[in-house]
Amino acid sequence: MTLKIVIDQEAASAPYEQLRAQIAERARAGVLPVGYKLPTVRGLAEELGLAANTVAKAYRALEADGVIETRGRNGTFVAAAGDAAERRAAAAARTYAEEARRLGLGREAAQAAVSDAVRAVYGD
Repeated sequence: MTLKIVIDQEAASAPYEQLRAQIAERARAGVLPVGYKLPTVRGLAEELGLAANTVAKAYRALEADGVIETRGRNGTFVAAAGDAAERRAAAAARTYAEEARRLGLGREAAQAAVSDAVRAVYGD
């Protein structure tokens, strides 16, 4: 199995973000199964024509999100990401809801703000 990552140098998003998003999406979809060993930072950087620091930044972000885990010299592997990502998203949603209520927004206004933000990030 290969990662099949494509970095678009003309895209608005930074290469590390494109890499992070593609790995996260494939891990959450099960295309990259839990336990799948990812290439080394240097190896993937060379394969994609990126700086090693760019790949390292993407790996750090993925690890912070619970999508991957580094096991020392054994390498970097896809973690059980769905649960961690869903827990973090639920916590962020609760924090938002509490803040919206504290600010005096009603349920409809709070949900409209979320819908607008999701549309802005994900597109229509």
